[in-house]
Amino acid sequence: MSSIRRKKFQAFFIVSLLLLLIYAKNLIERQNFKEISSTFTEVYNDRLVVESYIFDISEGLFQIQKLVDHCDIDYDYSRVLDEIEQEENEILAIIEEFEKTKLTPDESQYLTDFKNIIVNDLSIKSYDLLYSDSSGVNIDQVKRYDAKISRARKDLDDLSAIQLDEGERLIKKAKRLINRSQIWAQFEVALLIILILVMFWLIFRKSKETKGVIS
Repeated sequence: MSSIRRKKFQAFFIVSLLLLLIYAKNLIERQNFKEISSTFTEVYNDRLVVESYIFDISEGLFQIQKLVDHCDIDYDYSRVLDEIEQEENEILAIIEEFEKTKLTPDESQYLTDFKNIIVNDLSIKSYDLLYSDSSGVNIDQVKRYDAKISRARKDLDDLSAIQLDEGERLIKKAKRLINRSQIWAQFEVALLIILILVMFWLIFRKSKETKGVIS
């Protein structure tokens, strides 16, 4: 192989390698962008929205406890069981949406426990369990319901804490991806500078032997 052809081949190889590296960098950047987009989507759908679910569930639980604890006040309790059932159904509807999100194992455990409390422990079949005109408030039964509600609130607190921990983890992940993208962007700039220098060398370099690499 002549000196000219060898130098042309070397130059072609260098340019091809640089272009290949730039292309590979773009593929990596594309994947990084998908991961960043997925991460922020997860922060919104599985953490921020879920936190609003927990707030709404907590409000419903508060209403149930108020109906249970205030059974001896001057209030029309003819529909109290229906009101409690309505609150429970609204909570279960929110839980159904909650279950569609991306749950951690701990979230799944707490949510299952909470759901069982709502379905099995707080379903009041008869108002006489809480209050009757003859004996007044059934304090022991009210306390049992309050204990179940306190356990349910503990599940909600644990679920809320998970949202904070998972949200922080996802934000850190997004920051790592963004920092990686910045590094790759600097790498691409360096490759482009090298490519420009190589092209400049190919076009303008002359020697006594070749009279220019590209003829």
